[in-house]
Amino acid sequence: QVQLVESGGGLVQPGGSLRLSCAASGLTSESYVYAMSWYRQVPGKERELVAVTSSFGGSTNYASSVKGRFTISRDNAKNTVYLQMNSLKLEDTAVYSCKWSHGRYDYWGQGTQVTVSS
Repeated sequence: QVQLVESGGGLVQPGGSLRLSCAASGLTSESYVYAMSWYRQVPGKERELVAVTSSFGGSTNYASSVKGRFTISRDNAKNTVYLQMNSLKLEDTAVYSCKWSHGRYDYWGQGTQVTVSS
């Protein structure tokens, strides 16, 4: 059974940085075949795709709101995907969740809270 565990969330001041991690276990295939993505959600709003890295790490894409500030990366040997968040803004406050996708299967983590506040 695939399980994803996020970590790295917390409270940070505007302009600060955080790095989120999402570690997978129970994978039935090598991690490089999975597309990996980060989403975020604020209460009362729809979940937003923040960043995605394609299977085999061939490409990355970002929401326009985070482009140039956030970087998604993956370490296939560690079965982990990261989200480096720099120059954080108040509006980046949300619960961040990772998703791994392969074929018709999607796996989600439980989410980690990121709060940007002065």
